Amino acid sequence: MSVGKRMRMKRVIDPFGVSIICALDHGMTSPTFLEPLADIEARTAETVAGGANVIMMSKGMIRRAEPAFSRETALAMLLSASANAGEDRPSVVAIAEVEEALRLGADAVVLFVALSGESEADMIKTLARVGGECDRLGMPFIAEAEFPTTYATVEALADAYGFEYLRRNVRLCAELGADVVKTNWPGDGEQLGRLVEATSGIPVVLAGGTRVDDQELLNRMEAAVEVGAIGCSVGRNIFMHRSPQAITRALSRVLRERWPAQKAYHALQEELAS
Repeated sequence: MSVGKRMRMKRVIDPFGVSIICALDHGMTSPTFLEPLADIEARTAETVAGGANVIMMSKGMIRRAEPAFSRETALAMLLSASANAGEDRPSVVAIAEVEEALRLGADAVVLFVALSGESEADMIKTLARVGGECDRLGMPFIAEAEFPTTYATVEALADAYGFEYLRRNVRLCAELGADVVKTNWPGDGEQLGRLVEATSGIPVVLAGGTRVDDQELLNRMEAAVEVGAIGCSVGRNIFMHRSPQAITRALSRVLRERWPAQKAYHALQEELAS
């Protein structure tokens, strides 16, 4: 790993060895506009105040949200978007380059990796190309090894694609140069542990996925820590929450301070009631 990549990785993964990523990129991926994203600067400020150390967003929103970044906040810039986002297998299209992310001050780049179907060969080529460019330019690479669509429940996606789809995806991302692999909740902690093992030591963060209740979200994150994941990448379960700052703080308590999920949930309820 180059010096430049090591320096940037210190911001992507904090001194506790944790990465709490708030994904504010859903304007690029959602089949419908999600109203809380209308004020991207406010959502950024709330999550930074709650303890997120990485904000994920597209290049166009960086200029709007930049005032809300702290000196310690890392920027992860999205390199891809979903065409035909409402379909079961949307096409992943490139919308930015690694050099562009460097010019905009990014500390990492993010690529959504959807396998299977006619576009799989092109997807693998793109994954390999981005991995090579990140290695050459000293840019940390976060690969989203997820189901082809993230706008359905875990249960529906698991039935449609299966655990082995995720395991193959996380391994492929690790093989082709990812520095951090993001993946979906596979259904239980034991299976998530097998996904962590499949990366052979490349750090794994757990995606928040579709909206779930606060207790379930925190339970999943507690399980993720127990099987070796280093953090989370959560979007809708943060920015669509009635208090993005409070739920981010609860996630930080579980992931960074190692609170039990139940304790963090009770503290969250007290904060929301006050």
